[in-house]
Amino acid sequence: MCTLPHLARPWRAVCLACAVLLSLLGLLGTAPAWALTAAQALQMATGDTEARIAAIDAALPDADERTRAFLDALANDAVKATAHAAYVMDGDQAHDPVTGAPVALPADAEDVINNNALRAALDAARAALQLRSSDEATRAAAADALMKDPAEARLPLIEQALAQERSPRVRARLELARATTLLASPDAAHRLQAAQLLQQARDPDIKLLLNEQLAREDDPKVKAAIAAAIAHIDAGLAWGERLGVLFTGLSLGSILLLAALGLAITYGLMGVINMAHGELIMVGAYATYVVQALFQRYLPAGAFDWYLVAALPIAFGAAALVGAVLERGVIRFLYGRPLETLLATWGISLILIQAVRSLFGAQNVGVENPAWMSGGWQVLPNLMLPYNRLVIIAFAAAVLAGVAFLIARTRLGLFVRGVTQNRAMAACMGVNTARIDTYAFALGSGIAGLAGCALSQVGNVGPDLGQSYIVDSFMVVVLGGVGQLAGTVVAALGLGLANKLLEGWAGAVLAKIAVLVFIIVFIQKRPQGLFALKGREA
Repeated sequence: MCTLPHLARPWRAVCLACAVLLSLLGLLGTAPAWALTAAQALQMATGDTEARIAAIDAALPDADERTRAFLDALANDAVKATAHAAYVMDGDQAHDPVTGAPVALPADAEDVINNNALRAALDAARAALQLRSSDEATRAAAADALMKDPAEARLPLIEQALAQERSPRVRARLELARATTLLASPDAAHRLQAAQLLQQARDPDIKLLLNEQLAREDDPKVKAAIAAAIAHIDAGLAWGERLGVLFTGLSLGSILLLAALGLAITYGLMGVINMAHGELIMVGAYATYVVQALFQRYLPAGAFDWYLVAALPIAFGAAALVGAVLERGVIRFLYGRPLETLLATWGISLILIQAVRSLFGAQNVGVENPAWMSGGWQVLPNLMLPYNRLVIIAFAAAVLAGVAFLIARTRLGLFVRGVTQNRAMAACMGVNTARIDTYAFALGSGIAGLAGCALSQVGNVGPDLGQSYIVDSFMVVVLGGVGQLAGTVVAALGLGLANKLLEGWAGAVLAKIAVLVFIIVFIQKRPQGLFALKGREA
């Protein structure tokens, strides 16, 4: 009995040693293990371009947060390196890329320089890591980025993402990314398979990749398959191109309609050849710029998106006020004398241009789109409809409806029509014709101001803004028929579509000349325009 404790002591020591050993192993097991190694970081930061790209692609399958952070630092030019190690810079402090711990920067460390090929590889690598994101839109954007810069080394990542992806939209983008990756394979069978898969694509970026591969392809079968795929893609993209031309024509037509509506009143109804109409458009655009500046300086940042709503009545009022002063001060003395009216308003247009140059400078001023007018609606892969253009088309329709209602259904419209048709009879009926002239001219000028407000969202705002639209506005009014709103609408949309259709065939300059020649010939044959006045109105 007395020997048992003595015999148990060695076993106790062994057990204690085992316990200590297991504890040490447990501690070692909980020690951090980084997927990024110092050697990998150095390979990604130094060497020739191809070796660095290969190192970047090789690090992706086992990438962790440290790898992601190092790729971000490389992309942001925040890495220095020596011949033995790479360092991530945060200001003047260097950090170890593996552990993230602050370290001393050696004196011989130099900036890591990335050329365009490396930047493209870094962007694609960072996108590849986004395939693991929980956000569907982020994964779709990552797949699109991988399509633009395919590399066979990223194929395992794409296939892994495909195996886990549940969203049909993202899976479709990943399938295309996989096909474009196979297109860059050295294996001709893979390239042939990729060309066959990409035949159903409807993406201009994929067409560009296929054209690049076609230029360097040696295998006849693959070359034929790529040519067939390009032909299929062209056929699929054709409708997007046609619809794009129609939309740009409709957009230009809506802008011409806005610019010509005011002139349809001042010239079409009142018979005043107002060469300052373009400058009234400019006044509305600069009024919009002033409202924007006031919102930016005096109101909270969140209110900026509503500056355009506030600018509409101010642009209308500013242009209408200038028009009323112009009518009361000059034009009222020149009714029935069209040549004198033309010369007087041309001189006034020069005065307005110089006044704007003195107040705002000769350079263009910047007018920003509100957030809700930025971006566009992606209808087809090669067709995006910008929100600002869609809003202007809707705005032109609303202004047209308002003008038609005002002229046809209100007391002011009745008086305007009465004065323009028979001034003497309207005066005999008690209508103050001088006041109606001022109201009508101010209305036409105010509509020009609204056009300037809209044009500030799609083009430059400068002292010469109105000069770009005065000739087109007169062409629209004359072609449509003097005094006819319906003719103004048809002429504006027709000229917009004709311009854009001819541009694709003959270029912008020849298209403009062809449209002008057509209008001259048409007016020679039909001086009253598309819609002529009938009955006693004539």
